[in-house]
Amino acid sequence: MTDIFDVIADGTRRDILQLLLRRSTEGDAGTSVSQIVSELGISQPTVSKHLKVLRDAELVSVREDGQRRFYSIEVDPLASVDDWLVPFLVDAFGDDAPDIDLSLLPLPDGAAHAAEVVGRAAASAKHVVTTALRRLGA
Repeated sequence: MTDIFDVIADGTRRDILQLLLRRSTEGDAGTSVSQIVSELGISQPTVSKHLKVLRDAELVSVREDGQRRFYSIEVDPLASVDDWLVPFLVDAFGDDAPDIDLSLLPLPDGAAHAAEVVGRAAASAKHVVTTALRRLGA
């Protein structure tokens, strides 16, 4: 499997992932290549090339409908990025992490689900780090 950090290092692929995430929170059941081309303003061959890399890394799934293909984001593989990143955030902030004002409007169902998935992954990563630190006597 391709190193996920190499995959997300490319700005165009990150733009595609952000677009797919945004559209999934809006309730879309997939985004076509032509919609990605239109919204990001990049060529169809470029989009297709990057979608292949994202598919190979299992960061997107594809649903076929006749000649059209609809892509959706898959957040589970990003857990490895979270697992790697969280210890740095714990080191940087510890218990002094900045407060974030979350007094926003309620999230749409898709966004609420995505936030729940990310929250669970973060909690799991925090648990793993805390457990490891306890075992080390830190």
